Amino acid sequence: MSTRLEGHTFRRFDGELYHLHTEILQMAGLVYEQVQMALESFQQQKLDSIRVINEREAQVDALEKSIDSVITEVLAKRGPVARDLRTIMAFSKAVTDLERLGDEAAKIAYIAATMYNNDGNNPSNYLLRDVGIMGKLACVLLKEAIEILDMLDLERAEKLLNSHDDIEEEFQAGLRRLATYVLEDARNVGHIINVVLAMKSLVRIGEHARNLVEYVVYMVSGEDIRHTESVQA
Repeated sequence: MSTRLEGHTFRRFDGELYHLHTEILQMAGLVYEQVQMALESFQQQKLDSIRVINEREAQVDALEKSIDSVITEVLAKRGPVARDLRTIMAFSKAVTDLERLGDEAAKIAYIAATMYNNDGNNPSNYLLRDVGIMGKLACVLLKEAIEILDMLDLERAEKLLNSHDDIEEEFQAGLRRLATYVLEDARNVGHIINVVLAMKSLVRIGEHARNLVEYVVYMVSGEDIRHTESVQA
């Protein structure tokens, strides 16, 4: 079930909420691109993507400031209550998670630059295997979260939040595999540390994506489900 930001007392207030929603979705799109490019830089050695990621980061930061300014103005001038207030508070929290998603993408790109600027001692494909698997899962999850945020779809939100956390499971499996690589060849230690750091960033990306979906549940239903095990459909 999806919903829309309509039915408020002031038509102008509807416009302000719509404007906020649009800017947040624009910010989400930029962050999603950052994550994709960061994974390309890591797995495919596309180090030129790092410059683009930094440019996107500047755009994300500018949108964060713009959205925060609008939220402050709406709170000061309109004194929203009930669902309007829930919506604005949820948007404010979503902006924070989106900014942190961008930070994690930048971390992955930085790690890639560190790994590949080392006189040709590049990591083997088997060391990058888990980043590839987790990266695909993270992108799918983030894309779904953004679509739910776009449509404000409560049914899809509850379904996602009740689904198994595949990213965390792959992280734990990956750590076990990487431990065996260290035992086989201690020279892999430097690369393995970087791989684990990238994997941890992907876990955080999954967490932030799920946070976005939790805000949709709060916005639409009024139920604060943070720090709970699951959502009852």
